[in-house]
Amino acid sequence: MQPDKFVELTSPFRKELVTHCYRMTGSVNDAEDLVQETLLRAWRAYEGFEHRASLRTWLHRIATNVCLNALERGPEARVLPAGLGRAATDPDQPLRLAGPEVAWVQPLPDRLLGEVSPDPAEAVIARESIRLAFIAAFQNLPSRQRAILILRDVLAWPAAEVADLLSTTTSAVNGALLRARRTVALADEGPAVLVEPHDPKILAQLNRYVAAFEHAEMAVLTDLLRTDAQAQMPPHITWFRGREAITRFFGGKVTEPGQVRMLQTRANGQPALATYLRTPNGTYRANSIHVLSFHDGGVQTIVAFLDPTLFALFDLPPN
Repeated sequence: MQPDKFVELTSPFRKELVTHCYRMTGSVNDAEDLVQETLLRAWRAYEGFEHRASLRTWLHRIATNVCLNALERGPEARVLPAGLGRAATDPDQPLRLAGPEVAWVQPLPDRLLGEVSPDPAEAVIARESIRLAFIAAFQNLPSRQRAILILRDVLAWPAAEVADLLSTTTSAVNGALLRARRTVALADEGPAVLVEPHDPKILAQLNRYVAAFEHAEMAVLTDLLRTDAQAQMPPHITWFRGREAITRFFGGKVTEPGQVRMLQTRANGQPALATYLRTPNGTYRANSIHVLSFHDGGVQTIVAFLDPTLFALFDLPPN
């Protein structure tokens, strides 16, 4: 098949393949590379594609095998700071930077998300399974269990089809699925509200969050946070739990109005904010991406990715 024709056939599935590989690996960079490998393999094998399944299913089969192969030779499971130890107790102490052996979960810009199913129940599952805490929980699973959970619960594949892909039995798939569900339930941080992009209540809270940082009004941040809120800041191991500790930490960093500027974006189906810090010459430079989750009317989790290279993934300017 001519490359142009193949691209035309497969391009409608590219974003959902990126999303699938991201669920498997927890890395946007890895996911995009793995989708490239998936499409290359599919193009080379297309003449032998017998159309017993849909093109979408066939591509997901290839992508799953590509991911499993990569995970076998890749780094240890990706994590967020809360998965490495207890919350710090002193917000005034310096943050502890992780060593090079730690691989971090990355945020996925919403612009890269695949289409959501028109079926309301399926749409909720798809959106829940891309939530940042859920992606981090996935990483606690062995790679084959991860694949089984995603294929069965997210893509709704029959157990027999998953067993065929993984060269195992249906009963083995069902047993692994139950173990994977239990592991993810234990690792997930808890309930969070799946918020719509234009929900007026969430937009109002986001505006207040921005104001707290841009105007150095930490009392506003305190009011927004739940009492059991978390703040994590990869690539630092240090993280904080509780309204007082989080406010003290950020209050020690953001000390005057105009020190910070923020732009609203979205990641993992959640509200997110691109943060820029003022430099000594008065310009602003990319600093971090804050991904927020909400529960019961308050901010439940802040994951501030202190990695300016992520801004390119979000199509955001560096300054």
